[in-house]
Amino acid sequence: MKELRKLVRYQETVFIEGGKEAPEPWVQSAVAAIVKNPWAGKFVENLRPEILRLSPALGELMTAELMDLSGGKDHVEAFGKAAIVGVDGEIEHASGLIHTLHFGNHFRKAVEAKSYLSFTNLRGGPNTPIAVPMMDKNEPGRRSHYLTVQFSVVDAPRADEILLAIAVANAGRPHHRIGDRYQDLKDLGHDVDNPAAV
Repeated sequence: MKELRKLVRYQETVFIEGGKEAPEPWVQSAVAAIVKNPWAGKFVENLRPEILRLSPALGELMTAELMDLSGGKDHVEAFGKAAIVGVDGEIEHASGLIHTLHFGNHFRKAVEAKSYLSFTNLRGGPNTPIAVPMMDKNEPGRRSHYLTVQFSVVDAPRADEILLAIAVANAGRPHHRIGDRYQDLKDLGHDVDNPAAV
């Protein structure tokens, strides 16, 4: 893919959290792809042709890299995605490449997930922190798996680039103790499909 400048791998392993040893090492892994923005510096009405050209290939490539880094689906409990568009682009450009099933379904299928992919998309320059929010791959109300992995790439995204990232975690927070949203719903007498009772 001629638009792909580089891939970046990031991984952190936490052994002690809050001064207490984790029951098991808590591993968060991410892969970022830095690609040339095909729409940089101009307004393009129809983004779909480039989305369909780029997103499936990026989804497949990045998923394969992340599965290799993380050890595969059996080491994945939480997942998420993010994108940063360079300053010559629109937030819509960052959104376009990751908010399509042509991108996300590669990832979702590889980790055998049912949940939607939580996300961030923003604009920034080189070394802008990437914050990839995650949630349980099958149980969106499981607060122990509301996680964020953060890192940056010192030379990306350039003004005419988009940085895409996907991330996984092998477990939730080591000493989670805030319960899940279902207990709150029960306490409030609200329905899971209408949590604010509006």
